[in-house]
Amino acid sequence: MDEPVVHASRFEDLTPRQLYDLLRLRVDVFVVEQDCPYPELDGRDTEPDAEQLWVDVDGEVAATVRVLSGEGCRQIGRVATARAHRGKGYAARLMREAIDRIGEQPVEIGAQAYLEEWYGRFGFVRSGEDYLEDGILHLPMRREPSGAP
Repeated sequence: MDEPVVHASRFEDLTPRQLYDLLRLRVDVFVVEQDCPYPELDGRDTEPDAEQLWVDVDGEVAATVRVLSGEGCRQIGRVATARAHRGKGYAARLMREAIDRIGEQPVEIGAQAYLEEWYGRFGFVRSGEDYLEDGILHLPMRREPSGAP
């Protein structure tokens, strides 16, 4: 097995195969596994500043996250790991990479509620009330730049 490799790319720089593999993983996790029929293709992947990050293991997309612009902040979302690759730290590696790439800007996420502590490891704190999204309990979380009060 080769060493896992982290990749980052904007939509227009993705190969058709990379795009297919990223979207396939997200559909497998969020639509099929979590039984949430929702429009995974939301149009945000094509935004000029949207960035896809993923871990490649032997030519397979093992995990992915998406970074977008929000209102006065950046947003991290679509955090997904293929079932066969869970527990190996790939999602954590991508979260750290995304945060490093974002730099000194606030970051928001809409986290599945059961992952609140996991996101807390990266400096995210609850920023509002729980809410239901596609039948799954979520909560808003925010990470301030390291120098912010």
